[in-house]
Amino acid sequence: MKNIMRNKLLILGLATCFVASCTYDFPESTEATTGSADFTKMVSVGNSLTAGFMDGALYTTSQNNSFPSIIARQAALLGGGTFTQPSVNSANGCFNPTGGCTQGRLVLKLNTTTGAAAPAPTAGDGGAAFAPYTGTKTDLNNWGVPGVTIQTAQAPQLGGPASANPLFSPYYARIASNPGTSTLVGDAAASLANGGTFFTFWLGNNDVLGYATGGASNPAILTANATFQAAFTAGINTMLNANANAKGAVANVPNVTSIPYFTTIPVNPVTLPSANAAALNANFAGFNSTLDAFKGAPFNIPAAEMDARKVVFTAGAGNRVLISDETARDLGPLWDGLVGAGALSPQQRAALEPYRFARQAKATAGDVAGDLVILPAASFIGTTVGGNPSLVNGVSIPLADNWVLIPAEQTQIQASIDAFNATIAAAVEANSARLVLIDANKALRDVRAGTVAIGGSSLTASITPPFGAFSLDGVHPNARGSAYMANVFINAINAKWSAKIPLCNPNDYIGNALPTP
Repeated sequence: MKNIMRNKLLILGLATCFVASCTYDFPESTEATTGSADFTKMVSVGNSLTAGFMDGALYTTSQNNSFPSIIARQAALLGGGTFTQPSVNSANGCFNPTGGCTQGRLVLKLNTTTGAAAPAPTAGDGGAAFAPYTGTKTDLNNWGVPGVTIQTAQAPQLGGPASANPLFSPYYARIASNPGTSTLVGDAAASLANGGTFFTFWLGNNDVLGYATGGASNPAILTANATFQAAFTAGINTMLNANANAKGAVANVPNVTSIPYFTTIPVNPVTLPSANAAALNANFAGFNSTLDAFKGAPFNIPAAEMDARKVVFTAGAGNRVLISDETARDLGPLWDGLVGAGALSPQQRAALEPYRFARQAKATAGDVAGDLVILPAASFIGTTVGGNPSLVNGVSIPLADNWVLIPAEQTQIQASIDAFNATIAAAVEANSARLVLIDANKALRDVRAGTVAIGGSSLTASITPPFGAFSLDGVHPNARGSAYMANVFINAINAKWSAKIPLCNPNDYIGNALPTP
């Protein structure tokens, strides 16, 4: 192929907001009471969402703004007890645990040449965030550990040893009561048994999220429905049995399309000069002509299907990325047929091999789902293969499965989420006197739909300041988003147990800062 220039992508359209134009209204005050709920000691068990993981790292400020700590602060206004978190005592935390923690939390950086802004890591703490917690373990209130699934939260291997142990988590090892023997849920239950009165339970997200963020390329990490049901039931029963008088709030699993990790990068981010677009079209002309050949005898493939597979570029912005869709018709055997008929040379056939499942990405149209390009693809699209300027990822070379969620994969993921949430709802219903369901799925779907406004200020499912509810990793809420989720919990608790715990004002919590050079 002819030389194709790499074009930089404008990832974020960043808005600015003067303080005078943002309305931060406080919630109306009411006569406060905890009703029949008791927050003398609240224990929270969960994953990164519970821990307060934000911006790709766990750091002191993010921990202080975890949703359970915000709930506890609101309950403390009514006499609720202290909420002890295992502070990492780190300003930036660790963004790259496997790389020595040389990088820390993400911040928005502005490219002064192009005007584009994108998340970039700060300096890491060298692993200080994983130093063992020296406080009394049963006094801990927050047992949130990033990355855990419903199974690993009940596996002793989570705490170590680290060597040759795929389940090992340095986040849990630093707080485990007995690393290598204790379990996360077991430790949380021990804290609840030690004078606990209330608990939050939010596990299950990572049983589908890791599969989704990897572009659904590794089926082995998607938890089976039956496995999830058994593990979730065991986990929630462990907490309930730890203290027969404690009540709890149990959250379900949000839809992955509610988070900007899957919605920030459009399917058409490529901008091309006219010469490059012409070169691409010339080089894909042979590919497209084979598709036309398949419409007639002896193949007789529907014309609409073949036309949808054609690759076409135009000068300027808005070109769709080229992807590999494993659910598409395999063109390899059809090309072999053309070789056998003498219509295609072996050399031409060999050149077509990378495009057996190729098509350009599709946007969502009405009720018809399109493709979802994951956030890290922003730094991959437009790079070259082996430095060859003719082999450009996402343009002349299809993006592999791990970069994109195609509609069939989204359907599969949604089916798992629906099954997981049915299990969670059933567990809450079976213990309805002591548990309340937190519909986190709806709460984040409302943010995605643009129906959430706080004091006149919108809350958006984006990482764009000042109204974005998500931190810069595109998965975890920022402090403002965590405050919103804390209110979702509080509203459900208030309704269930006739409480009037005051809501926080999410606008009092920081969102994402504007980019800096």
